[in-house]
Amino acid sequence: MDNAGYTQLTRQSGLLREIQLIAHNIANLSTTGFRREGLLFSEYVSALGHEEESLSMAAARAHQTYLTQGTMTMTGGTLDLGIEGDGFFTIQTPDGERYTRAGHFTPNQAGDLVTPDGHPVLDIGGAPIFIPPEAGQIAIARDGTISADGQPLAQIGLVVPAEQADLKRETGVLHRIDGDVLPVETPVVLQGFLEESNVNAISEMARLIQVQRAYETGQKFLDREDERIRNVVQTLGK
Repeated sequence: MDNAGYTQLTRQSGLLREIQLIAHNIANLSTTGFRREGLLFSEYVSALGHEEESLSMAAARAHQTYLTQGTMTMTGGTLDLGIEGDGFFTIQTPDGERYTRAGHFTPNQAGDLVTPDGHPVLDIGGAPIFIPPEAGQIAIARDGTISADGQPLAQIGLVVPAEQADLKRETGVLHRIDGDVLPVETPVVLQGFLEESNVNAISEMARLIQVQRAYETGQKFLDREDERIRNVVQTLGK
């Protein structure tokens, strides 16, 4: 394969990754707290040793998480929480602290506030949040302060990454932050609401069609190159 073929092949590889990423976004249109992801392309240019000639290779290995606000849906659930504006809930998992916008929580048998997967939700000081089983009315203020029958229990901790590029999706709606974590200065927590996915179905479908067409065009180029090389080999063989 010549340089043109290698260049096109690196582009095809990146486009295939982008198709897979867009398909994953579309599959999570209805996933509470899901953050849309995009692919970042980079270019590597190397001189070939000839005057005014160079070889360009594309790479698409970096993911970008988009933090656009999703639509808030009223559920009326006492422990359904939506974040308006910046911030992530802090969750304790076996692999360490993780972060999410999905705010459907419930107390476990021990009384700790947990996610549907059983991971504890942490307060502003990094400790699990205990909900007394005998508590009557649970109220959650806009700053995340949880009260039971008028008595404050804890304040939910909302954080943001110091650098957006440090936010990495780990699985589903859980993210990790590979860098510094900062508390949200003015947190806004809405009780009885859940934030929907921030994926826009129309724009994602339009992008999927665009990328698929680009991939098909690139594949036709590779097929023509393959046929050209075969013809050259057959001609030289005669």
